[in-house]
Amino acid sequence: MPTQPSTQTVLPPQVSPPAFALSALPPHQLSGVEVLALPFTVDDETPALGVGTAEAGSALGLDLAAVLTSRRAKGTGGEVISVPVAAQGGLRLVLLVGVGAQTATDYRRAGAAVARAAMDHESVASAVASECGADALTAYVVGTMLGSFVFHWRSQGPEHEPARRVVLAGLSGNDHADALERGLALGGAGWRSRMLATVPSNLKSPQWLAEQARALADETGLACEVWDESKLAQQGFGGVIGVGQGSATPPRLIRLDYTPPRGRKAPRVVLVGKGITFDSGGLSIKPAEGMATMKRDMTGGAVVMAVMGALGALGCSLRVTGLVPAAENAVGASSLRPGDVVAHYGGRTSEVMNTDAEGRLVLADAMAYAHDKLDPAVLVDVATLTGTIKVALGQWTGGYFANHDVLAETLAAAGAAAGEPLWRLPLEPDYEDTLTSTVADATNAPGGPGAITAALFLQHFAGDGNAKVPWAHLDIASTGDAPTDSFEWTKGPTGFGPRALLTWLTGPDPLAGIA
Repeated sequence: MPTQPSTQTVLPPQVSPPAFALSALPPHQLSGVEVLALPFTVDDETPALGVGTAEAGSALGLDLAAVLTSRRAKGTGGEVISVPVAAQGGLRLVLLVGVGAQTATDYRRAGAAVARAAMDHESVASAVASECGADALTAYVVGTMLGSFVFHWRSQGPEHEPARRVVLAGLSGNDHADALERGLALGGAGWRSRMLATVPSNLKSPQWLAEQARALADETGLACEVWDESKLAQQGFGGVIGVGQGSATPPRLIRLDYTPPRGRKAPRVVLVGKGITFDSGGLSIKPAEGMATMKRDMTGGAVVMAVMGALGALGCSLRVTGLVPAAENAVGASSLRPGDVVAHYGGRTSEVMNTDAEGRLVLADAMAYAHDKLDPAVLVDVATLTGTIKVALGQWTGGYFANHDVLAETLAAAGAAAGEPLWRLPLEPDYEDTLTSTVADATNAPGGPGAITAALFLQHFAGDGNAKVPWAHLDIASTGDAPTDSFEWTKGPTGFGPRALLTWLTGPDPLAGIA
């Protein structure tokens, strides 16, 4: 019998973020660059040229103030006025970049705008961040990296490519290297998370995600352990097994461990990320439109992996464990049925009244394992969990719940500083009765205010009474997809979350007032 031809799904080579360098020279004195990026603001409706802008204009024979006036520039953070030029040495484009009130947010947006305007050019010399503080410089680097993001699966390569090199002009290496390195680590985590979330699910199976975790561990010095379907069944991970049992690609549980130098006795934070590599809804099947973006339903897992990979570069002083319960929620002869009961790790049971409420089932297993085995000082889960969070918050703010007020305040501050804003919602006990099941400890589909009842379902797996662990639940379904390019966000899966968590975990005292 002739054999059938086979094809192997292979991701084509992807573009990389720009390489960054520092130079004490002003931008117009750097040779071999194609794009100059120069800052400006507007003061009382009058353009005010930023550092180096007037000098560059004079060297090029351009009245840049007149250009801004004629274009009616507003100077807001991220505004770009493009001035094509044909100068000696290969310079092709001058970008006048608004920096607004010169906050970190303004510089992050300015960086993203420069990245987009410089697409398909080889190199950029930028003076935009040459007089800002360390936090703003870091934000500018993050914005430039993430505004450069490109993913493709085209036969002839990507339609557009970011600049290969960005020189941060007017900045000496000795004084600004730390801010640059922090920006590279934070931006790199955002890039990794977004890339993982964007990979199509004909490649991105639970096994593939586990392979990426192993490669990440080898790259960054993490410890890695992966549970296959047999080990998951033997150890009672009924939620992960149940959700994944209808798929041709069996589930996995991924564990990554970071231990700081000389920190083997440091407190441990556990991060749990939902790893649903595709969500059809199962037998409670989604409509076609609702299924179209579900390759990114493992964004929580991508966030956790990206955070874990950046902890060492950012000098985190805590032990951190990342858990990613990974499964495909598929339709098949073995799929979970509405009315089935699953027993989670540790014994608590859930009646599955809606197979499209699967994320909480896999998170519950990993949270219960963390509580039982890892003695966490803090437990945080991250998931694109409920559509109702998008109804409440729109598409640019993530939602979160917490059982500890100081933890809640700390996460909100980290999100605001990182450019990944979070809004706290209540763990309202009056809705606890909606979880009641006639046959199990809880139902997975209580109805009502869906984001709140999902959080109430999960909080039981963070411990009860004296065994309760400080816990936060980040529901990032609201921010899982960007509808358009907007500042550092590119249209499609966002990978929202790693910058906020890293800002918290690598702060001066991340557990102050918490543990």
